[in-house]
Amino acid sequence: MYDLYPLVPWLAMVLDIAIGDPRSRWHPVVLIGRVISFWEKRVYPQRSSPRQTIFDGACCVLLVLLTVGAVGGVIMYLAAWVGYHAYLLMAAVVLYITITPDSLARDGKEIAGLLMHGDIAEARHKLSWIVGRDTAGLDEGEISRATIETVAENITDGILSPLFYFALLGPLGALLYRAANTMDSMLGYKNERYLYFGRVAARLDDVLNYLPARITAGLLLVSAWVLRYNVHNAWRIMRRDADKHPSPNGGYAEATVAGALDIRLGGYNYYDGVAEFRAYMGNASQPITWLHILSTVRLMYAATWWMIGIVSLSMLVR
Repeated sequence: MYDLYPLVPWLAMVLDIAIGDPRSRWHPVVLIGRVISFWEKRVYPQRSSPRQTIFDGACCVLLVLLTVGAVGGVIMYLAAWVGYHAYLLMAAVVLYITITPDSLARDGKEIAGLLMHGDIAEARHKLSWIVGRDTAGLDEGEISRATIETVAENITDGILSPLFYFALLGPLGALLYRAANTMDSMLGYKNERYLYFGRVAARLDDVLNYLPARITAGLLLVSAWVLRYNVHNAWRIMRRDADKHPSPNGGYAEATVAGALDIRLGGYNYYDGVAEFRAYMGNASQPITWLHILSTVRLMYAATWWMIGIVSLSMLVR
């Protein structure tokens, strides 16, 4: 019998293209969010020292990973018990729910389409669904910048990191990565509630994305070359600006995309009316428009297909 396991990443992408990322309260990632909330309510200390709060946050992280791992393990065990092909199909489904290329492309194209038709107000509204910054009053350039930054940054943690951990640890690796990344999204804030409690979740996400972020930059460079964008500038800007990002990993995709498209990302964002400056990435060679959003989506898809090919090949040769 031929080993069909290397086809799983391709099947996961077929499912993503055919079905997309449904917005449902029963989506597995939403359910992971409920698991996180469940353990947070039971572990979060009412009054405690910073050190104890960090420890309690670490316990929450461990409990979430154990819960998600146990449920995922049972599901994969039952699929294997049914048969080889059932296991392959379930592995593809698990990987499919942990990657989000369709979601990123859908949001980016929708906002680009609104800008193309001059509907700035609706573009601001749609943008508010995917970013945390204030969107009221943003012009086309700022809406486009925010969309590009969101799509670019999520290439790593929304697509390539799950594929990376699938290659290393199988479907449970992708699922546990998604749980860790969701914890960072829910607990990794630097506010009064989560400054200490969410510290372990944030650090774990940084560690898990360290290698995938740099792989993302490499694959974006290859993609820029294939798509005939400015690969030389992408390499230069990535080396110059990637480490300026407040995240140790987020700048690698953003800087590479900025260089490839000859645009400048970063600048002032407003959160609840408070200005926050994020270091510039790239050079302001031209105004940012909705066309650059579509180019970013193309780069995202190209890098995704390269990664799927690499993951599939790694499974084939081992």
